[in-house]
Amino acid sequence: MELLFVVLGGAILGLAARYLLPRRHTHGAVLVPALGAAAASVIWVVLTWAGLAWDGGWIWWITLIGTAVVVAVTDLLLGRLRTASDERLLHELSRGAVAR
Repeated sequence: MELLFVVLGGAILGLAARYLLPRRHTHGAVLVPALGAAAASVIWVVLTWAGLAWDGGWIWWITLIGTAVVVAVTDLLLGRLRTASDERLLHELSRGAVAR
């Protein structure tokens, strides 16, 4: 049951990152929330395998802060890479254009 709440928390953090961070027009609406849900569940499972109790406070803090970091870094990096790729493609396509 806790894993369900963790996945929901990760999706909410991803949704918040999508609308609070810049360059949201460079990726899909569901990508960052889905990444948040996946990151939260992976971090939670790793921490439970490491022996942290499900009802302890540390596992929640580590999972949610770790998810926020993963989502923020990935969102910013993805936006920057996508913008650079789009600019490079525009430059390449406009270089071969013939003006009339």
